[in-house]
Amino acid sequence: MQYVPVLSSTNKSLMPCHAARARELVRKGRAVRCFDRGLFYIRLLDRETGNTQPIAVGIDPGSKKESITVKSKAHTLLNIQADAVTWVKEAEETSTNMRRSRRGRHTPYRQCRVNRNQGQFRLPPSTRARWAWKLRLIHWLNRYYPIRAFVVEDIQAITKSGKRGWNKSFSPLEVGKQWFYEQLAKVAHVELLKGYETAEERKRLGLKKSKQKMSDLFEAHCVDSWVLANAWTGGHQRPDNTRILYIVPLRFHRRQLHMLWPAKGGIRRRYGGTMSLGLKRGSWVKHSEHGICYVGGTTGKSVSLHDMQTGVRIAKVQPKSLQFLCRSSWRLRKGEAASSAI
Repeated sequence: MQYVPVLSSTNKSLMPCHAARARELVRKGRAVRCFDRGLFYIRLLDRETGNTQPIAVGIDPGSKKESITVKSKAHTLLNIQADAVTWVKEAEETSTNMRRSRRGRHTPYRQCRVNRNQGQFRLPPSTRARWAWKLRLIHWLNRYYPIRAFVVEDIQAITKSGKRGWNKSFSPLEVGKQWFYEQLAKVAHVELLKGYETAEERKRLGLKKSKQKMSDLFEAHCVDSWVLANAWTGGHQRPDNTRILYIVPLRFHRRQLHMLWPAKGGIRRRYGGTMSLGLKRGSWVKHSEHGICYVGGTTGKSVSLHDMQTGVRIAKVQPKSLQFLCRSSWRLRKGEAASSAI
């Protein structure tokens, strides 16, 4: 990363500095090195405040992949390509089937209680999960960059007429994005651009977008988030930084009463949970042999270690052999293809 986020001694976000300048401040004892889930930053020891310049965040939502760009007028500070959360709808269907099967078996259950969500704004679980994932990334970035504005591509839902069709007031996509915009507005100013406006701005700058939607190329998704941020900040005709941080959200299996299907003898073993022998699942740890991994499930007195790149389990180890680094709900991976020249 060419430019490093900077926090003051009171944890206030200041303007990022060049990596060489960050190394000099650390060497002179004026700052300390810090890491937060893949992001390297420094914290100053001798400054509480400082002048900041306008920084915008371009957000390009997507069904499978989405991109975020943090940019000032002078520099492109960070590009992120994140996988979307796509498994919640399927998980809710499984949960519903398990609940219905328990009713048929007359399994003991708690007494019905008052609906605590009555009268509150409600989103379908799958829709909320998708937009809340973007919001978590935004709050993470807001800790380290003095963000002034969010520029979002305003995606449009397919509306259908008819008795069973979708409309703008009923579509989960339309309702979800409005909730997302309201939450963003609590952080900074929000501007919306239509898809065709993004395309026009991209063509004006002479940039091309790849049709390979699952690609790791800069031109696949980040080019649009960069165009959105640059439309607000200005300062560039072509991207000055095409490095990308690839983020994959982790799927946690919440605690269930039992498995959906019984094992031998009709016994249904318990399943799920977010704690593994005192370690939060998804936590980043360091192992002497396997390096930096993240924590998965448990087997007896051992915890599973998973590869950061692929998510595949690579070993089962004792918790005492691990050095805890941080809690996290995502993992990082390397891009499969280097970005081509724009």
